[in-house]
Amino acid sequence: MKSNENSWVLITGASSGFGEEFARQYAAQGKSLVLVARRLSKLEALSAQLRERFGVDVIVEQVDLSSIPAIIGLHERLSERNIVIDVLINNAGHGLQGPFLDQPLDESLTMIDLDIASLTALTRLFAADMRARKRGHILMVASLLSFQGVKSFAVYSAAKAYVLRFSDALHRELKNDGVVVTALCPGMSDTGFAESAKQRITPALKRVMMQPQPVVRAGIRALQAGRMSVVPGFGNKAITVLTWATPRRFHQGLMAQVMGV
Repeated sequence: MKSNENSWVLITGASSGFGEEFARQYAAQGKSLVLVARRLSKLEALSAQLRERFGVDVIVEQVDLSSIPAIIGLHERLSERNIVIDVLINNAGHGLQGPFLDQPLDESLTMIDLDIASLTALTRLFAADMRARKRGHILMVASLLSFQGVKSFAVYSAAKAYVLRFSDALHRELKNDGVVVTALCPGMSDTGFAESAKQRITPALKRVMMQPQPVVRAGIRALQAGRMSVVPGFGNKAITVLTWATPRRFHQGLMAQVMGV
């Protein structure tokens, strides 16, 4: 049923992949949505589908999330409209496979801007509002690669390590203020990320690849349960345990083989 409260879910990177699936699953719960991405046509098409199917309120915001002033402008516009963000899904991100020194510097810095700087700014702005209200939920979409440095994913794995550790710290900092912070650490998933990252799909990756629906469902459930983090999928959990239990030279070499690098 449609919520009558002034309570909204803001989803970044909502035009495709996990972001689109988060929108569908929260709409199915009757939640009002703020969908944020750069591709306006995809956002508008998705919002029309969600309104028609679930009867929920949907606001579309075309924002370049690599721009901090654009993020500040988004926060100001929503505040002026008295749109209360009770759930923030920090999903927007960028990845690229390849040797670090073979990548253009501007592409690496763009990845850092989006995966680290913009996520930090969004969290700072909306978490402050949540703390003032003594309620709120923030989901940080990290990655299985956040647990280790991976050859040919140097900047991406380092950026996602920031997301995970940032989330871990805020989980404890904001807990007593009524704000839940949870990290979602998915492994290889069928979201279109591999194509945009120019990633080669190995047979091993195909075997562990998950669909977005169970990954997003795991993230929402973990957030609602107040967990610090969640790794969806048995195979991905096994890799995480292996990372904790083995020397870095072993599991980093193994992951390089799995990732086809």
